[in-house]
Amino acid sequence: MTTITRNLPWFIKDLGVSIVGEECYTSLVEDLHVTDAKCLKYALSKGLGIGIVVGGSIMRLPQLFLIISARSARGLSLSSFSLETLAYSINTTYSFRHEFPFSTYGENFFLSLQNAIIVLLIIHYRPSLSFDHNKRRQHILFASLSMSLGILLLSAIPHWLLAFLQAATLPLAVSAKLPQIMQNARAKSTGQLSAFAVGAQVLGCLARLYTTAMEVGDWLVASAFAMALVLNGILGVQLWRYWGKGGIYDAEDYELAEQGGERGRPEKVSVYLGGGVGKVNSGVNGNGTGSSRPRSPTGPTRIRLGTPPQRMRKVD
Repeated sequence: MTTITRNLPWFIKDLGVSIVGEECYTSLVEDLHVTDAKCLKYALSKGLGIGIVVGGSIMRLPQLFLIISARSARGLSLSSFSLETLAYSINTTYSFRHEFPFSTYGENFFLSLQNAIIVLLIIHYRPSLSFDHNKRRQHILFASLSMSLGILLLSAIPHWLLAFLQAATLPLAVSAKLPQIMQNARAKSTGQLSAFAVGAQVLGCLARLYTTAMEVGDWLVASAFAMALVLNGILGVQLWRYWGKGGIYDAEDYELAEQGGERGRPEKVSVYLGGGVGKVNSGVNGNGTGSSRPRSPTGPTRIRLGTPPQRMRKVD
């Protein structure tokens, strides 16, 4: 058998050496020393790392498709995804500038790109900007320029400051996930949050703790993955608990309009929020037109959103 493994084509050998190194390739492949615990652990770490990088390159795609197909980012926290993008970018830059193997951090590079797109989509589909295209374009342009400037700054800052920022990803990870966790708890729903993405992140964090211990040994990086594991686990529990529920949301960004009413009469209800004066148009006079009367909300107006197709109604 070793006669075959020692005479494999050059491109297979080069690929194997590039992954596990000359020593472990010779031991595991050419000599078939399957009891070499050190090389087995290292090969397992490399395999997991490559799998995580490949998975990270597509992890957020289901989330992107959910937003685009629904034409809505309902239930997704802008601050949460923005802070998460920053944390991924810091970790990617820190690992790259310390010349860690790409298999130990590559997924953060891909997640940074995908999260940046999600941030722009959340802004694009924000209800408060749906009727003001100029303002929406300004917000998207500002977000794009801010992210580009952030990348340039991370590439130029000194190593000691970058190490400080990497340590800051621990509280940053908490700050990134808490808005989403709190929004889910308040709404009793996870909205357009992707179960695939959350589940993949939980598994990825578990694997990353192992690969970091085997290949990097940097406690700053390991601590960030441990914190991310706990927070993603909480999101996973929320997905299980609120699965299929439409939820209740603070409607400060929503304008609601629903046709219907009792006895087949047309009825239009509009709720204008954000601290201003609310207006309710209801009822039909003899001419078939509605009468209106101003109303000032006594507290935060909340709406319940159903599962697709989404129906909106005021909750008392």
